[in-house]
Amino acid sequence: MIQAPFQSEIARYIWDSKYRHHEQGGRGDGSIEETWQRVAQGVAGIEPRNGNAWRERFLSSLQGFAFLPGGRILAGTGVARDVTLFNCFVMGPVEDSLEGIFDALREGALTMQQGGGIGYDFSSLRPYGSAARRVGGIASGPVSFMRIWDTMCDTLVSTASRRGAMMASLRCDHPDIERFIDAKNQPGELRHFNLSVQVSDPFMTAVERNEDWPLLFPAKALPGDVRGGGRIIERCWSDPRHAEPCVVMDIVKAGELWERIMRATYDYAEPGVLFIDSINRMNNLRYREWISTTNPCGEIPLPAHGACNLGSLNLTRFVMAPFSESAAFDYPAVEQSVKAAVRFLDNVVDLSRFPLPAQQRQARGTRRIGLGITGLADSLIMLGLHYADARAREEAVRVMARICHAAYRSSIELAEEKGVFPYFERDAYLQSPFIRSLPDDIQLGIARHGIRNSHLTAIAPAGTISLLANNVSSGIEPVYAFSQRRRIRQASGQYKQYDLTDYAWQRWQNMNPGKPRSEAFVDSAGLSPQDHLRMQAALQPYVDNAISKTINIPSDYPYEDFKAIYRQAFKLGLKGCTTFRPNPVSGEILSGAGETGHHCSNFPCEPD
Repeated sequence: MIQAPFQSEIARYIWDSKYRHHEQGGRGDGSIEETWQRVAQGVAGIEPRNGNAWRERFLSSLQGFAFLPGGRILAGTGVARDVTLFNCFVMGPVEDSLEGIFDALREGALTMQQGGGIGYDFSSLRPYGSAARRVGGIASGPVSFMRIWDTMCDTLVSTASRRGAMMASLRCDHPDIERFIDAKNQPGELRHFNLSVQVSDPFMTAVERNEDWPLLFPAKALPGDVRGGGRIIERCWSDPRHAEPCVVMDIVKAGELWERIMRATYDYAEPGVLFIDSINRMNNLRYREWISTTNPCGEIPLPAHGACNLGSLNLTRFVMAPFSESAAFDYPAVEQSVKAAVRFLDNVVDLSRFPLPAQQRQARGTRRIGLGITGLADSLIMLGLHYADARAREEAVRVMARICHAAYRSSIELAEEKGVFPYFERDAYLQSPFIRSLPDDIQLGIARHGIRNSHLTAIAPAGTISLLANNVSSGIEPVYAFSQRRRIRQASGQYKQYDLTDYAWQRWQNMNPGKPRSEAFVDSAGLSPQDHLRMQAALQPYVDNAISKTINIPSDYPYEDFKAIYRQAFKLGLKGCTTFRPNPVSGEILSGAGETGHHCSNFPCEPD
């Protein structure tokens, strides 16, 4: 018996409202099968040889939701619209002038109009209260200008009923860092932004020792009377290769500043933390780029004008004999799917339109992709493994390692066939700590043949596409609840409630009517924050970009224990840390069945 693609009302709604192609005066996609055919045809269309064979290969990987491309790829491939197939972009530096600020705002609006979420580092803007050199006015600071972006995002409908998605980050030594930390302490403030502090290794050392921490700004951007009155420290700012004189504008205790960050995120779930030196230390392209922010959900740290090209393997589709003693991942099938997915995403780089020429140059110069996973928690349940158990982490590591290594081997093969990414410099690339951690055959292959894509793996939230795939658990998150009620905003602006059943729980009920669920069926409420953190840390060594993960915190969780999570995340080598604790400002994440709630997590603007 052939199973219908959609097993839930919400899956059909997500397809129809977000990814189905509707033609004016025409029929568009008549079914999800036609959507898959449209996407496979479009992505295979740029193949110089064997296009029909690759179309069938891509179609096979899409069918049954085994491979889930990023939402912009599903929505925009093969349609006559001026949209990008890339989910997100990091924008260029915001020039510290009125003209520069509004030029950057214009570029952001153009990018969002075509469907891309955007990330910014606002550290280039002068702090609040400093004098303007040319007109004699007083600077209003980064946070005030972020409100202009927020208003733009609120006004601009990027694509259909999608919400705008933006990330804002600020250096931990910027004079306005305390204003930035407190920027979202009231409901409705900067609601289209996710905020993250760029936390450096020296700052974390200063926190440990509770040393003085200077807040400073480049002297060249400040008027002469300020430059002459403050202590000068050499610090890399706009150019990571060269230090420049910076004026110390204030001095705080590092421990007190860290306490302020922790108290803010404990009380209202913002800001998150980017361990910016870990991000750059592990960057495969650290020889040519410096990263200071990420895409809106944090899974792709990017340089100026960098872009996200995302896809996820739905692990539930690779579990053989689920809920039995012989349950196991079909690793040969996983590796074959990886090979198709890498080629698919690489083709998207050439197929996509770009809002700005600089974005096209960066995307095609690096050919970055981010292949990840979704449905991990449901897959572990189907394997009979409790999310918090060490055996579950071992299995998760095993599958992520196979995906990572298969992706790199596939990219080496693509380099032999189609050429290396233009910014490839063999010796420098091979010195990356991540590359040096890969198996010898992969390093040797890169040395001999090069590689097609600078980066290959990322784990996105994959929330919306996971709903499309019949509500599999999203990304590497645990199951939030096996039954829940979710409000979804319709194109009209009104909300409709849907009752959701978790994919693994639904399969269990279908296969074992009336039988109580096993101990492997654990939801987020049954896990400790450390269980979340351990899973993220276990997978990070096989992810060359980053992992989007929100650690759920009970409302009554002790504050001192909460702070320890972030210190542990830093020591474990994670690239960032985000938590969510229910609070009056941000509300709840989701509601359980029978409750009326809303979706309002620390990443409220998921761009898939």
